[in-house]
Amino acid sequence: MTSYDVIVVGGGNAAFCAALAAQEAGARVLVLEVAPPEERGGNSRFTAGGMRVAYEGVDDLLRLMPDLTDEERAITDFGSYTQDQFYDDLCRISQYRADPQLAETLVTRSLETLLWMRQRGVRFVPIYGRQAFNVEGRFKFWGGLTVEVWGGGPGLIDALYRIAAASGIDVSYQTRALELLNDDNGVHGVIARCRGQTRRIEAKAVVLASGGFEANAEWRTRYLGPGWDLAKVRGTRFNTGDGIRMALEIGAMPYGNWSGCHAVGWDRNAPEFGDLSVGDGFQKHSYPFGIMVNARGRRFVDEGADFRNYTYAKYGRAILEQPGQFAWQIFDRKVAPLLRDEYRIKRVTKVSAETLAELADKLEDVDRQGFLEEVQAYNAAVQTDIAFNPNIKDGRCTRGLTINKSNWANTLDTPPFEAYAVTCGITFTFGGLRINEEAGVINTDGLPIRGLYAAGELVGGLFYFNYPGGTGLMSGAVFGRLAGTSAAHFARST
Repeated sequence: MTSYDVIVVGGGNAAFCAALAAQEAGARVLVLEVAPPEERGGNSRFTAGGMRVAYEGVDDLLRLMPDLTDEERAITDFGSYTQDQFYDDLCRISQYRADPQLAETLVTRSLETLLWMRQRGVRFVPIYGRQAFNVEGRFKFWGGLTVEVWGGGPGLIDALYRIAAASGIDVSYQTRALELLNDDNGVHGVIARCRGQTRRIEAKAVVLASGGFEANAEWRTRYLGPGWDLAKVRGTRFNTGDGIRMALEIGAMPYGNWSGCHAVGWDRNAPEFGDLSVGDGFQKHSYPFGIMVNARGRRFVDEGADFRNYTYAKYGRAILEQPGQFAWQIFDRKVAPLLRDEYRIKRVTKVSAETLAELADKLEDVDRQGFLEEVQAYNAAVQTDIAFNPNIKDGRCTRGLTINKSNWANTLDTPPFEAYAVTCGITFTFGGLRINEEAGVINTDGLPIRGLYAAGELVGGLFYFNYPGGTGLMSGAVFGRLAGTSAAHFARST
């Protein structure tokens, strides 16, 4: 049997950042990917590839994206997103519960990590299509999210696997890690089921990067609560919590928001798990420019509370809590050009009409009269004297409603009207394992477990209640690189 220094459990962004960093530090690395090759990549492959990174200005972005043309620079206001802004956003969105040490590591190492990924062969581009609007001939980025991987999630995964292959990293597909080899001296490998055969695979260190437990209906119900077994899973069917379970079985400390998760508005008729042919196209994130109503025809959230990438990850839970676990997003012609590309895919649950009364007849499972009354009250409450501006929190609000809309409030009065049916789509769970500043897994006595490291979704303590868009992939990359480097150094010292 081939001997390895480091085994990485998982096959997504965090796992391969760990594998590449370990290999770079001189380790012989094996990656265990539970999926077959055609489904490889974990949740990372289903993402749009956005990376939240701290940068001082366009010069930092040019280091990361040297392909930016003079024309793109001339027509774009990239602004800046400082480390202080990133840290403040992460703390604010998590209601100041995010682990300060983890948050600081994520923020301060974000740019250097992306520069490292670029040096290894991953290409980045600006997120023009989803994070910038063209106002009077000039693009302006908003919400602290400027950078994405070329080719989105699939592009990221293809690049990482290609780089890994060229670097001599072995990948074992259809291999599920079942148990950690562990004794008083720490972790020494895994027991895994490889294409139906149980194998003992020894190594000097193990990195767990196999995702959360979002694809495990029983765990979702146990930890997130009643009704979560009914949620759609946005991504891979393979993230069933195995890495977390294995670590807990040997005494790892559970940490973070175990009753919390990233969950969004997702097409009501999407399949049970993610579909790679659609990717993240089932998401519906333009709700700040319209309204959302439930089965009673009533609004239930402030659609304009903040930029969508500061609210979308918690509104999936709000939708799941509605009667029938669904909602309809309503727009009129005035804002139709602002709707994101996912509203134009072929597999979409959509109705349209020339009048609100006709639209009400088409909203499946919605109280017709309740909806018409709600729209009438909403339209009357919109403060039309305040200018609408999609690039900023414009303060164009409603007044006098039970749930007011804080920004981007537009009357629904210009046909054709469009409505999109959504339910809850869970992305990943927030609870996981506690790690130290070297990405080493901590046990219930507060001590590091020798030879065990972790990165990605299964790290607890970063996200609580909500999530700033683009932070998941960034976290996976930062802590994946850190875990891989630490694991390699540990392996070389033993």
